[in-house]
Amino acid sequence: MSVGIVGYGAFIPRRRIKLEEIAKVWGADAASYRRGLQLHEKSVPGKDEDTITMSVEAARRALVRAGDLDPAAIGAVYVGSESHPYAVKPSGTVVAEALGITPQVHVADLEFACKAGTEGMFLAQALVKAGEVEYALGIGADTSQGAPGDALEYSAAAGAAAYLFGGDSDRILAEVVATYSWTTDTPDFWRRAYMHYPRHGSRFTGEPAYFRHIMSSAQGIMDKTGLKPQEFAHAIFHQPNGKFPIRVGKRLGFTTAQLETGWLSPWLGNTYSGASPMGLTAVLDIARPGDLVLITSFGSGAGSDSFVLRVTERISEVQDVAPITRVQLDNDKIYVDYGTYAKLRGKIRMGE
Repeated sequence: MSVGIVGYGAFIPRRRIKLEEIAKVWGADAASYRRGLQLHEKSVPGKDEDTITMSVEAARRALVRAGDLDPAAIGAVYVGSESHPYAVKPSGTVVAEALGITPQVHVADLEFACKAGTEGMFLAQALVKAGEVEYALGIGADTSQGAPGDALEYSAAAGAAAYLFGGDSDRILAEVVATYSWTTDTPDFWRRAYMHYPRHGSRFTGEPAYFRHIMSSAQGIMDKTGLKPQEFAHAIFHQPNGKFPIRVGKRLGFTTAQLETGWLSPWLGNTYSGASPMGLTAVLDIARPGDLVLITSFGSGAGSDSFVLRVTERISEVQDVAPITRVQLDNDKIYVDYGTYAKLRGKIRMGE
């Protein structure tokens, strides 16, 4: 059975903070952070923007691109995030209710650090392929956290990407050619109960974690399909900063032209669970029929999911019917100072 993406959508908050604004408060060298992270600014969620609201907006845009689809036909909704608003109460039920999908639907909240979004995509397409549901929705969304003054504060951003999967060949805009996952127990990033901010394992973050898993997963799916880097029009890798996805892509044999269409992190920051799915929305916004696309996520802890997609003729019909990702990224920005950012992110804690 042919299964693929029938609708996709992205949501990026309008508010931004520049790296210089963060560095100024902590007496840090902004230029060194720019060089080291290759980031310029990051998105900041407003008081009324969280994982749930951003998921709803991204999913509504996916439904628009799916055409005249009855939301009640969606049999599964998965929301992947590491910043669910509630410790006990699912995000997915609110999302499904807001979209008119309930009550005959399977819903789950997912976590796996930065690859929680592709977990949802993986499960959604698998359920459709198995014939268990007609359509399934996978979402990656985060309002990412970084401790004040920590390196993560310069990159931890916000955004959401949603993908609706189905088996209706007339609706498919990107067919799923193959999937592949590669996972180990590598503790490079974690947050225990009652910890407000995550911690990262410094030297473990790069080589043993990010690069090893992404390269193994990407190479694994290319071996599985028999495809070579030069056969892909686009390749998207998880974007914790501006330099890692380009570096890993070059190591695997991809060119800058193949990588740059989905490279958003220098202006968006790291949207965590939405990072690689967000990059895929930007690629689908400009993709052409017949294009092969590789997307490989990474989640600390650690694992990588890979998808090979083949874009269909329908793509040109849906690209402009919902907000374009790069337009959201570049237009109508609202820049905030550190005090406003700290207030919006709940970094100012009052004593009892």
